[in-house]
Formats: sequence, structure tokens, C-alpha cells
Amino acid sequence: MKEYLEKNEWSIIERGFDPKKHMISESIFSIGNGHMGQRANFEETYTGDTLQGSYMAGVYYPDKTRVGWWKNGYPESFAKVLNSTNWIGLSIIIDGEELDLNKVKVTEFVRELNMKEGYLQRTFSAELDNGKLLKVKSTRFVSIVDKEIGAIKYEITPINFSGELEVTSFLDGDVKNVDANYDEKFWNPIHHAVNENRATVTVQTKKLNYQFCSTMETQITQDGQMLNLAGTAKEKEKYAGVLYQIPITKEKTTTIYKYVANVTNRDHAEDQLQMVSANELEKAVSKGFDTLKEEQAAAWKAKWLNSDIVIEGDVAAQQGIRFNIFQLNQTYSGEDARLNIGPKGFTGEKYGGSTYWDTEAYCLPFYLATAEESISRNLLIYRYNHLEKAKENARKLGFEKGALYPMVTMNGEESHNEWEITFEEIHRNGAIAYAIYNYVNYTGDERYLGEYGIEVLVEIARFWEERVNYVAKKDAYMMLGVTGPNEYENNVHNNWYTNRIASWTMQYTQEVLEYLKKTDLELYQKWVNKLGLRDEEVDKWTDIIEKMYYPEDKELGVFLQQDGFLDKELIPVDQLDEKHLPLNQNWSWDRILRSCFIKQADVLQGLYFLNHEFDMETKKRNFDFYEPMTVHESSLSPCVHAILACELGYKEKAYEMYLRTARLDLDNYNNDTEDGCHTTSMAGTWMAVVEGFGGFKIANDELILRPFIPGQWKSFSFKVLFRGARLKVIVDQEKVTVKNETDISLTIVVYDKKVELQGNEAITIAN
Repeated sequence: MKEYLEKNEWSIIERGFDPKKHMISESIFSIGNGHMGQRANFEETYTGDTLQGSYMAGVYYPDKTRVGWWKNGYPESFAKVLNSTNWIGLSIIIDGEELDLNKVKVTEFVRELNMKEGYLQRTFSAELDNGKLLKVKSTRFVSIVDKEIGAIKYEITPINFSGELEVTSFLDGDVKNVDANYDEKFWNPIHHAVNENRATVTVQTKKLNYQFCSTMETQITQDGQMLNLAGTAKEKEKYAGVLYQIPITKEKTTTIYKYVANVTNRDHAEDQLQMVSANELEKAVSKGFDTLKEEQAAAWKAKWLNSDIVIEGDVAAQQGIRFNIFQLNQTYSGEDARLNIGPKGFTGEKYGGSTYWDTEAYCLPFYLATAEESISRNLLIYRYNHLEKAKENARKLGFEKGALYPMVTMNGEESHNEWEITFEEIHRNGAIAYAIYNYVNYTGDERYLGEYGIEVLVEIARFWEERVNYVAKKDAYMMLGVTGPNEYENNVHNNWYTNRIASWTMQYTQEVLEYLKKTDLELYQKWVNKLGLRDEEVDKWTDIIEKMYYPEDKELGVFLQQDGFLDKELIPVDQLDEKHLPLNQNWSWDRILRSCFIKQADVLQGLYFLNHEFDMETKKRNFDFYEPMTVHESSLSPCVHAILACELGYKEKAYEMYLRTARLDLDNYNNDTEDGCHTTSMAGTWMAVVEGFGGFKIANDELILRPFIPGQWKSFSFKVLFRGARLKVIVDQEKVTVKNETDISLTIVVYDKKVELQGNEAITIAN
């Protein structure tokens, strides 16, 4: 699409209102705090195309599965993160005419997402049908200090008239999900009430009995003076509002303050919800909007201290990376081990807002390097807490032992109902195991292995043991009927990545068992007894590891994505007419499956994960073979290619892939931003800079850097937390500077040279 957002280092800015782009902007300008989030819907009435969305983390609904042909093993439901009570609503009527940007003439429209301080602001001028002109300025945020609080400041100034303003400030729980399988509404009414300037609405899900209580207070000022207004109660089922009638004067501003507390019975006793909501609201009101906003700015300053990436000389790249980091910090705070990272965060409903393998494969590295250890540990504990459900999932598919983690979940049960993914995209199990390795390798927290990790690893290894089949004629183990990371291939045999991650998982599980045996024999024996682990079982894993079949073409020197891949007509993407792209919007599924074209990294995903196991020539041959056939129609694709391109010295390809992932949503590359942003791709953007251009790795308990800088940049810098230290890495066209911003000394490796970096010291090395 044509770019319509201004390039700015710290803000996303839209000038001029185009209704055709409004739903895209609703996604991009979303706000959140890890506990709740809100699409950039207008506060006032809007009758044009919109996806109204207010979301509470962890509150979901098991929507009955809808498929045309039922198969044994299908999940009964798809877990949906719910569109919850609309808490931002304001009905604005001026002299009998409602303010609706779909109906009035709009000028001077500016929408800004201030990423530095964490708020959304909108200004515009409107001409009503009767010729009356007014200016509006709206500012809102959800607090990352008081996680259950949202605040709005809405300013109205009549330009060429005096008259009467009618404002209804309301809470509306009568909402629905656009992705509901049967168009049903998921909320039942519990309670609603109005008391002077306050209103409360409590609703409950039709299944699982989640209760959601919102309480609001509205204050109105003119020229900075609080008005003592007697509002009129507006009540109906799942709705409560207060109507105010206010005389307004030409060129004098009326300001509406709306404070809302949103609480759920996930966090509070059901019979205490209304009291808790009222108490939290009272605290917010006593602080006032300006204080809440100042606290918000200070809290965001602290977040940026650890996670900011600075790029000089390329505003588009700078804006892209900050937008992605901002959304990641809005989506997940790590404070609640019951929560995870939905692929759309709080920006939309697609994919159900549930947990995917994306968390372990793409998001974990960001939180490892930018937040305290407990946050990434909680991501792993989330999966540990779902282990029993993962074992149930395996039994439902006919396995006698082991655990199969779901492709999509909220509570550990599989809730994805496309057969080629539910039953076949089992490589997700390997990502869970790899996340344990990645976490321990990064943090050095080997205690996790004995506390939680070994149980998960053993059960995943058991799944792989049963999933492979032994082919006596070839004396090899194979994996039949799978879908690898490349979802443009279904039901294939011996996907190289799946086979490799399976055998690696069994090997890593054996290594952890040996580690526990050597370091804590009593703990080792405890797990052996609890898991019923036998020597012959571990020996079977060894046999599978040694005899696993990997498709490969010796002549080309590449690993084959799966058996028969070379039977396809191999055509590079650049030979396709652009009218065919994106394939998923122009080709039939049959045509896609028969083609050589690749949706995202598959073989290359394995070379990224197990990077240390392959030499540079092997990586180069496989990259050169597969990347030209990759259409990057998955949001998870460009980042892996960018990282590998950096390692191989393909500077232009690395930069191309970086910009594509960094601005995937801002520039709507895949024509799908309107239904939400791509949160896990955002984590991939961070990886592309830090692991790609920064050459950042952890090996043998040492931090390794091998940076290079794109020619388009003057410099770039990033920060990482490692073993208690915070390092700032600055790279320009001539040198690399590493600053230790803490008292903790450590050894690092820069361009293969070991350096002792003392506390609060900086070192500089030529590129």
C-alpha cells in the first residue's frame, strides 16, 4: 500500500483522515499495558468501518469449533480472547447533531501514538451539516503503573458558535467478536448501575464464568474550572452511562475527563469485584489525569532504558524498531505466569489472541535480553503448568505416552482446528524444548532444569520416540505426514527441520539427565522415579538420534525441505509476475501446495536455531538455495533471513529483510494489518538488529559480538542485560564500542577477541 504515516523517531503520526485506512490505523495506534489493551477506536460515535476492540489478558471464550468435515482428534473449541466492555465510549451531540467522523467534514486530522511516553493523541476539526465548526483534542492511555486503569482527556472547542453540548459517557458490555464462529455474543449481564458521575457494568462469559467489572467516573471542566453537573442516568442491559447537558461558548474549551477501572475475577474474588473496581478508580481519580500521565511517562522511560535501540541516519528504520519494541512492551509484562504472548497482542482478534510456538521461537530472546530473568522464566513456567494438558493432547491423537504441546491454546488444550496444523505441525514441540535450552544457555539458571525443565524435556522426547517410525529396509527412523514451518507444504514426509529438531530434543534431554546425575544424584533419582524413566527408554533415544533420516542432496550440498522437494519445478520468486503476489491472496491452495514457493524459513529455521552445529559453507549453500524461492508471506519469515544474511555477509539482503520485518505493519506489507499487528514479528525485528546486525550470541557462558553496520546507517546501538550486567553496544562505520553500565565485570568476545570488561568500563574495537 502507499505509505501514509509520517517518519518520526519517537511517534507514529497520521495526518488527514482516510476512512479506507481507518481499520489499519486502529491496529497500528493500539495501546496496552500487558494486562489490558485497546484498539485505536474513536471515543465518539463512528458509523464507518471499524473493529471495536477492548481486550483483557487471559479472559477468553471456548468458541465451538466450526469445520465442514469433522475428524477424530479435532478440538471441541477455538479459544478466543474476548472483545470486552467498551470503556472509552463518549456520545457527543452538538445542538442536536451527533459528532460522527463518518458523516461530518473532517479537516486538520492528526493521530499520534507517542511511544516515548506511552499515550495516544488525536486532534481534528469538524464541520457539522449546519456549518458549525469545532476542534477536538483527545488523549488517552492505559496505565503501566496502575494496570487496571484507563484514562481519557477529551477537549471540545466551538470555533464559530455558542450552543449546547450533550455528552453521554458510557460503558457498553453488549459487544461481540467479529471472529465468532456462529456470530453469537459471548457475554451475559450481571450488574449495571449509575450513581451520580459514576457508572458500573459487570458482565460474565457464557462459558468458564469469567467476570469483568468496569467502573467509570466522568468529570467536566470549562476554562480549567470543574463543573458541578447533575447528570442523567442511562441504563439498559450490559450498559450504563451518564448524560450531561452543557452550555458551550465560542472559542472556550470544554474538557471531559474519563477514568475507568477494569477488573476481573482472574485477579480478585468474584464478590469483591465492584468494591475493588471502585477503590482502584478512586485512587486514579485522586491522582488526576496529569499525574497519571506523568507517572506513565516515567514508567516508559524506565522501560526504554533497557530495551531501546537507536539508529542514526535512517528514520524509517528507527521508527520501525521503536514501534516494534513499544508494542512488545505493551503486550507482555511478565508479571503473571498465567499469561503469554498472543500473535496479535491487544491489537485485534485474528488467531484467537492465543499462545503459539511463536513465543518460544521468536519472543523469548527479546525478554531474555531486555528484562529481568524472572520474566522469561515465567514464559517457560507457563508451558510447564500446561504439561498435563499437553500429555492429554497426545492421548487424544492416539499416542500412548509423551506430551504434544498445542499449536494454539489458552489453557494448554489444543484449540486449533485446521487438520494440517493441528495434527501435523508438530515441530512446535521442538520450540518448547529449544526455549528451555535457550533460557538456560542465556541466564545460566541451571536450577530451572532440575525444578521444571527435565520433566518437560522427557515428555517431549517420549512423544518424538513414538512419533517416528523405523524403516528396516533403510535401517533409519523417519517422520511421515507432517507440516513443517513452511505452511505452503502439507502432509509431507521427512521434513528436514522437524526430523532435526526432534533428534536434537532427545539429545539435549539426555545431556540434561547426565548433568543432573553428575551434579545432584538425589534430584536425578527423584525425577527418574517420578517419570518412570528406564535405561532402555533412553537407549532407544540414542538409537533414534544415530539413525534419524535427513533428506539431503549431496550434489547440491543442501538439506532438502522434505522428501521429493527437488521433484518440483524450482523457480525463483523474482521470475513471478507481481500480479501473482501475495500467493495466498491470488492462488488456489492446490496450486500453492504443488509449487516450490516457501512461506517462511523452514530448513533455514533449523540453521538459525542450531546455528553452532553447521559451518559457514553449509549455511551459505542452503541460504542461497532456499531464500530465492521464499515469498515471505509469513510475518515470521524476514527476521530469520535477515539474521542469517548478516552472518553470511549479505549486507543488502540483510537490510532488505530487516526493513520488511521492521515496517511489516507500518507499511502493511501483507495487506492484513487491519485485523491486528504481528506481535511475534515485532520480536523478530529486535532479533534482526541485535542478533543480526549486532552479531550477538551466547556460547560457553560468554557474550559474543560480531557486528556490522548497513551502509544506510551512520550508527546503531542496543542494550542487553546479561548475568546481571547491562551492556550498551554502539556500532558505527569505523568502530564498535561496548559500555558496561553496571558494576558487574564480565568477559565478552568481540570479533573473536576475548575482552575483560570491567564494571562501568567502555572498550572500543575497530570494525
